[in-house]
Amino acid sequence: MTLSYDIHCAAVERESAQFVRVVTGADPTVPVPSCPGWTLAALITHTGGVHRWFAGLLRELVQERPARRDVRLDLPSAPEEYPRWLAEGAAAADTVLRATDPDAAMWTWGADPHARFWARRMLFETLVHRVDAERALGLPSQIDAVLAADGVDEFLTNLPYARPFAPDVAKLRGDGETILFRCTDRDAEWVVRLRPDGFGVEPAGLTPDATVRAPAADLLLLVYGRSERDEDPFECRGDEDLLARWCANSRF
Repeated sequence: MTLSYDIHCAAVERESAQFVRVVTGADPTVPVPSCPGWTLAALITHTGGVHRWFAGLLRELVQERPARRDVRLDLPSAPEEYPRWLAEGAAAADTVLRATDPDAAMWTWGADPHARFWARRMLFETLVHRVDAERALGLPSQIDAVLAADGVDEFLTNLPYARPFAPDVAKLRGDGETILFRCTDRDAEWVVRLRPDGFGVEPAGLTPDATVRAPAADLLLLVYGRSERDEDPFECRGDEDLLARWCANSRF
């Protein structure tokens, strides 16, 4: 399921460039409804800060969780210059990504303790926030289906490790209940099982307790909390309470 490191690096570059194009010339005070309390300026600052933080981790190939998340932002004084700043950080991150051995062992917060984790994570951090910016500005969004399916996989695989910054994930426990997420435009599906000690993705087996079907791009936005399951084009069946509990506690 996972795409190659080179594909992830190239996609990070494309998504960053598209993000910059979207926000260039836009009013930095525009609210971002999908990130409550944020303006466009805050969204750019967050994304550019993530690029710089990830790049710093990769340069050092850090082996332990950093005690602090200190990042030198060097933000321009004028918010109108933030798109240029975003582009500069993305270019620096791209240089670091392409110079890094994807198989190098290092600290990550997720399931894969190698440098390649950060390229994949940077891709979907950038892609989803690019969509946030487009929605805030009333623009349409296009998401490649192959990338979207990879993004669903990345999210569901790493979500069990997200408790340090998404504490509600700890509420996703159960007695073996399963949810099937299935793409309608790709040959891809994921079964998540809730256990007494947590949850995780596992091979498909018996009939799931609940099912969500949609194109890959829509599934990606659903798991990130950018879409609601009662909207088109989602097809939901089975245990509604289970789906409601999942959606209420799985967002970050």
